[in-house]
Amino acid sequence: MPFDVICIAVIGKTNNPLYIKNCSRNAAYPDLKCHYIAHTAIDLVEEKISTTKQADQYLGLLYALEELAVFGYITNTRVKFIIVTSLTDAAIKDQEMKALFRKIHNAYVALVSNPFWDPDAQRVISSPNFDRAIAQVAAGSSS
Repeated sequence: MPFDVICIAVIGKTNNPLYIKNCSRNAAYPDLKCHYIAHTAIDLVEEKISTTKQADQYLGLLYALEELAVFGYITNTRVKFIIVTSLTDAAIKDQEMKALFRKIHNAYVALVSNPFWDPDAQRVISSPNFDRAIAQVAAGSSS
């Protein structure tokens, strides 16, 4: 996959940020910018799911901002995943993005399968296993 993942966010069903990971080593993308992009993407996800009735959980490209592309995915429990990538000359294929979202979704399912995890508690995700899975997703995208 010829693109870099800048940020990965998990947004709860009540639009509360559960997890925002800055995957970039570039100082041009501080944590605050990742939070801003994730919050603006929430509105676009809500707009997209209210205007279209699609069976696919993958929402596709939500918007492009400067040199960044923002993609969205929603689970059947209304938890939202956001991936922010750098725009490159090469086209980012939907299949590549769907594969990344599937990996994130699998990591999230593993997290909520823990009997000690309460998905309705609206607390921030602080699992080392989830961190590792997200780091692998981000690292695998640029290889």
